[in-house]
Amino acid sequence: MTTPIPNINEIDRKWYIVDASDMVLGRMATQIASRLRGKHRPDFTPHLDTGDFIIVVNAAKVKLTGRKMDDKIYYSHSGYLGGMKSMNAREMLEKNPEKVIRLAVKRMLPKNRLARRQLKKLKIYAGPDHPHQAQMPEQLEVSAN
Repeated sequence: MTTPIPNINEIDRKWYIVDASDMVLGRMATQIASRLRGKHRPDFTPHLDTGDFIIVVNAAKVKLTGRKMDDKIYYSHSGYLGGMKSMNAREMLEKNPEKVIRLAVKRMLPKNRLARRQLKKLKIYAGPDHPHQAQMPEQLEVSAN
């Protein structure tokens, strides 16, 4: 008997919405990454994209525990000499709150082509509004622990 492998065209992908207000960044990102990969499904296959679409609203209201707002540093490099820039989490949340959540989820996914495709199914918005009402997203309760 062989293990059934799901057909990529027959996978039923759902849309979920997550409200990031007062949620801890890392705990929320682990559950989002798991949903994007499809690990919650009984037909999970590591080499196929079986995950769902996730919409995150109120990204600007996400919380970080401890002293991470000032101690966590985000680095970027342009590729040129002296081209390294850095900013702490507080500055990043003020300037680009979507990027904070996207980086947290991206770093929890495997580092390959499949993960880059899965990350495209993550839609993040700083405020409470999003343009995906036509997909009829369901509310996803992300637990605190």
